[in-house]
Amino acid sequence: MEGEVSVVEVKALTEELVALDVTAGARWAVGAALEAVRTVDGRGPVRDDAGLDDAERDDAGRAARARLLQVAAWIAFDAERHGVSRRLHLRALELARGGRGAGPATVEPLILAVLAMQEEHLGRPGSSLRIASSVLAREDLPGRVAAIFQVRAGRALARLGRGPEAGRALRTAAELLADPPTDRDPPWAWWFDRPELEGHQGLARAALGDLDAAAALLHGAAHAGGDGPAYRVLFAAELARVLARVGDWRETGTAMATLIDAVPAVGSVRALRTMGRAARLVEGGRRVPRRTRETARHLARALRESDRNAP
Repeated sequence: MEGEVSVVEVKALTEELVALDVTAGARWAVGAALEAVRTVDGRGPVRDDAGLDDAERDDAGRAARARLLQVAAWIAFDAERHGVSRRLHLRALELARGGRGAGPATVEPLILAVLAMQEEHLGRPGSSLRIASSVLAREDLPGRVAAIFQVRAGRALARLGRGPEAGRALRTAAELLADPPTDRDPPWAWWFDRPELEGHQGLARAALGDLDAAAALLHGAAHAGGDGPAYRVLFAAELARVLARVGDWRETGTAMATLIDAVPAVGSVRALRTMGRAARLVEGGRRVPRRTRETARHLARALRESDRNAP
């Protein structure tokens, strides 16, 4: 075993992983993320190099390790590696809850936000809602944090068929997002913006069966432009799937055609699997125009080729 690893080293490694995930996506980042965790685990305790007392040094080390584990867990989630993602999240949560408010505890809401999303993604909306509700019950949440957990609650409520409650939660999230950010909002909440909200609103409407509204919201999220995270191609993939569910074959073909050339660079395994489900809906559809059916076949071939070339 090598010597102790410094907080500076762990933070630098974490930021490298964040940058790789944002630009390339989880499929290309998951190997590096898991290797980073193994490397830090093999170096012994994380210690701060600054002139701190023992308690402060321990807290700084916990915070750095918790953040690294959280980033690795998120990447594993988007790579559909759910077993390892959950284990890393629970390790990060234990570290976060063992520290003081100014240290590792600051990352705890982010860990819970991803755990709540993972539970909904895996078909456990009741568990997702319990996580979101437990955070929303806390006093004096920063605005962006409250908005994120209102979205998590709204998505879970939609999956449970509780439409009016889902709508209220998502409207509350929109109201909170409309407020300017403050210095109480954590830096990790940078990705929560209007396109992110619209995408989740669209997915909630789709879960409730309101497919026309879902398509409009997902179209807005998918075509918002800007420098959002790589995983947001998921919203374009979900748009294709919703249009196929509606049976709007012409628009489905258009949505799928925009995805084909992008497939080799897509890093979100969640998005790739959603594209596959959309293609299968077309292939199994009735009265599908020949051109749309052929587009779906092209997309399916691109996905198979991408899978063969995966790292």
